[in-house]
Amino acid sequence: TLAFNAGVVSEYRYRGISQSRFQPAVQGGADYADKSGVYVGAWASTIKWIKDNGVASNNGAKGPVELDLYGGYKFPIGDVAMDVGFLRYEYVGNTLSKNTSYHNANTNEIYAAGTLGVFTLKYSYALTDLFGQFNGTKSTKGSTYLDLSATFDLGNGLSLVPHAGKQTVANMSIATYSDYALALNKD
Repeated sequence: TLAFNAGVVSEYRYRGISQSRFQPAVQGGADYADKSGVYVGAWASTIKWIKDNGVASNNGAKGPVELDLYGGYKFPIGDVAMDVGFLRYEYVGNTLSKNTSYHNANTNEIYAAGTLGVFTLKYSYALTDLFGQFNGTKSTKGSTYLDLSATFDLGNGLSLVPHAGKQTVANMSIATYSDYALALNKD
């Protein structure tokens, strides 16, 4: 199965943090899923957070596009639908490392998720510095994100999605936080 998506959103938030400075973002992607359970995909969005971090230090850091490249495998274990995979956050042309408080923004993560009924629990683990963050000489490699969400079908293409997440940043406890959301989606 090959699927495409495109849209304009009023704001792009990721793990509770605005990626587009509370302004609209253009997004789109493509996914291929094989009946074996293997899938690959790419998704992109306009962003502003890298430029914002460059402005703060007057160094002109840029990186206007996030490109996510991912692949994984979905399979059942009893009643639980499992999903394991790899995700590369590529910030096209990013120069975040010009800000001496950051390394390169590009980040690699592995993840595992399980869905039972309407509930999904997902665990992500950073294989590189998390979005360019570091603490002096200490890497943020090994940072984790735990995400619990549910999807309630309300009918007529509407769904209600509560979410709770915990971002733990390795070697940088000041950057660790929790986020919560309640979304109403219309397909």
